[in-house]
Amino acid sequence: MTIEIDNADKIFFPDAGYTKADLVAYYRRIAPQMRPHIENRPLTLHRFPDGIDGVNFIQKSVAEHYPDWVERVTVDKEDGRITHALAADADTVAWLVDQGTVAFHVWLSRADKPYRPDRLIFDLDPPGDDFAVVVRAARAVRAHLGQLGLEAFVMTTGSSGLHVTVPLERRHDFECVRDFAARVAEQLVAQHPRDFTTAHRKDKRRGRLYLDIRRNAYAQTGIAPYSLRAKSGAPVATPLDWDELGDAKIGPRRFHLGNIFRRLAQRDCPWADIDRHRQNLAAAIRRLDE
Repeated sequence: MTIEIDNADKIFFPDAGYTKADLVAYYRRIAPQMRPHIENRPLTLHRFPDGIDGVNFIQKSVAEHYPDWVERVTVDKEDGRITHALAADADTVAWLVDQGTVAFHVWLSRADKPYRPDRLIFDLDPPGDDFAVVVRAARAVRAHLGQLGLEAFVMTTGSSGLHVTVPLERRHDFECVRDFAARVAEQLVAQHPRDFTTAHRKDKRRGRLYLDIRRNAYAQTGIAPYSLRAKSGAPVATPLDWDELGDAKIGPRRFHLGNIFRRLAQRDCPWADIDRHRQNLAAAIRRLDE
């Protein structure tokens, strides 16, 4: 399908000079790596119709002007129902970028079973400018999950931190998954009280890294792997191998539109087979109880 791009030469990233056409070209090219992580997941769009320095807003529901060929799903919300777009193919993503979408956020569950998550996420952001504490936290989370028999994956967010993600079999609901994540976080804080906290309020953290598990709830979202972020330099949320955390150059915006394809030419996507590692939480819950 040919998607006509309006104002293709409009600058979206002023510092780097990237235009709307550049963004469309990026998302079309990255589609083979990105699609497995976004397809069949309700989308939440971060839109910047006039570029990242202009007005921006979050869009969840499908608007009336969306073409019929954009797939969608209607799901429950607190006060009724809402219809989200689905990224069925690269054409849909390109069309949404033409509408000013820069960043794609996705549910932790899929459209066919919205109450059964297949992702568990620990969102790790630094309390200050020291990214090393995020790396330590990610390793600690991974080690603790490993003791519970779970394999975890890591990704830069393209913003300020890292996501540690566990792929799940869709056997438990969000309440169970969130309770598990909260208990893991509490155990980590008990083991590292000077480094980590579960305090949501910033004035209660006292310089400690917040182990944020709030994304593990119905209708909450995480940034999609390989999504751009509306930050200087057009950073990309990028899946990593765990050994890359030892790279002195690693940071939340290490990879961007200007170097992501060079990276993928040198290293396969570390999350290419993440769904083959879906895990049942039942055994991990039993170990946690012990």
